[in-house]
Amino acid sequence: MSGSGTTADDDPPLQTAVWRLRSRACWTDAAALLEHHAATDAAAALQRTSLLTEQCLYTSKGWTEAEDALRTAEALAHDDTERGAAACERGYLAYASTLLGVRDRADEASVALSRAAALLAPGAAGRPLLDFRRGLIAQNISDAPQSARAAYRRAHAGATAQGDELLLSFTWRHLASLALREGELAEARHGFAESLRIREELGYLVGTAPALLSLADAETEPEAGRLRAEAGRLFRLLGGVPTWLAPRLEPPAPETVEAN
Repeated sequence: MSGSGTTADDDPPLQTAVWRLRSRACWTDAAALLEHHAATDAAAALQRTSLLTEQCLYTSKGWTEAEDALRTAEALAHDDTERGAAACERGYLAYASTLLGVRDRADEASVALSRAAALLAPGAAGRPLLDFRRGLIAQNISDAPQSARAAYRRAHAGATAQGDELLLSFTWRHLASLALREGELAEARHGFAESLRIREELGYLVGTAPALLSLADAETEPEAGRLRAEAGRLFRLLGGVPTWLAPRLEPPAPETVEAN
């Protein structure tokens, strides 16, 4: 899921409600709003799957519910575009499981995203998101930064053409992470700042703490400390989500402080 369900003035009320819940880490509640439509409508089923998959990635919980929603989306898909989008979601769910160490599904992720690439036309609306997710596989599973950069750049160009601001916040951040890895601090700082700006403008609260931390990694003190403190505040506000930020943001145990 990328930019669907924002709070633009012309968005349907249902999509506005889904976006507000999603952006505040209330994925189960957002998915519940779509449940009735998702039983028969392929687009709603796919959106519901995206919400529950994002919940898995941010909390490492809800895998069974996401798999069930995905199977429904796959069953309702009736053309290549819908089948390709469902395959893209399967690849992303398998990627999340692999990345978080729940179960190694790297092969499944690669096969599913390859199938999505075969089904989605070059100009399809879902192509930029697919390119981005193929970049994630290359960067975080295959450790192939050059392939990842090429995929992210395709995704970035596609998101720009489609006006998908939320996806742009992801492509900016991941391109910046590759720049930081190569010591290109100015480029990394610019990309991370753009990602943070977009997320703050969209009100994507659950994605703001990761963006703050990423920018902090490219900044010097005292700005880096300020950014980390703000990330910690948002992390605690959302009840410790995303969970994978915990090692960097949770305060140390009292006994650890005493020992140091």
